Amino acid sequence: MDYEAILYDVSERVATITLNRPERMNSFSGELLTEWEDALRRSAEDDGVRAVIVTGAGRAFSAGADLQATGADDRVLMADKNAGERRNSLRYTVHRVPQAVQYLDKPYIAAVNGAAVGAGMDMASMADIRIASDQARFGMSYVNVGLVPGDGGAWLLPRLVGVQQALELIWSGELFNAAKALEIGYVTKVVPHETLMDEARAYALRLADGPPVAIQLAKRLVYRAMNQTFQEALETAQAAMTIVQSTEDSKEGPRAFREKRKAIFEGR
Repeated sequence: MDYEAILYDVSERVATITLNRPERMNSFSGELLTEWEDALRRSAEDDGVRAVIVTGAGRAFSAGADLQATGADDRVLMADKNAGERRNSLRYTVHRVPQAVQYLDKPYIAAVNGAAVGAGMDMASMADIRIASDQARFGMSYVNVGLVPGDGGAWLLPRLVGVQQALELIWSGELFNAAKALEIGYVTKVVPHETLMDEARAYALRLADGPPVAIQLAKRLVYRAMNQTFQEALETAQAAMTIVQSTEDSKEGPRAFREKRKAIFEGR
């Protein structure tokens, strides 16, 4: 697929997806959502990619749904359609991205460069790790236009910051800055704006140098455990451990330690 609404680059085993509608604050269009989904699935299936970064071009990460879109361009909210016609409005558009995120078992890092509001904040919430520019702003702004979180925010946010804080953010719809995002545990780190991509890339490169089978299975364990009993999680961990112990990487790690050198993990 040729990309127009996003940029896609792979370098040193790190894929970078850049939302590329800066004139509309990287709000959603049908093309952007289709290309974003494709880039995520492409990254998941490419053995040459071990970590993925998502960011935005210009002054926004993403403003979410394009509230100015009308007619045929309004493929997300479908404001001029009736309830029956809108029954799959999210499923076949914006929800394709979180479905692709679920398919991605590699580290997924959001480098939040600017405003991440509404469904744009939901999209940031889907990342495993969020690193924010000191110019980033966040907001669950749905309530300000009479809507509810439509892209998984009501599921994701309580798991990141707790139910009480999530409801406060959802009910108020207020914008908050990167410092508050760090304080409530929504982001991992806040960095100067001009160093954001360097910091995100350095983190991704560290992960890309690690043992990919172990890293990917560890991610699966964490997310599956959120919906498992403790006993089920232990059984899943046993199965994953059996797999990783059979890899050459599990031998390379101890060998490199003994030889006092950096391990070279081949992913096999």
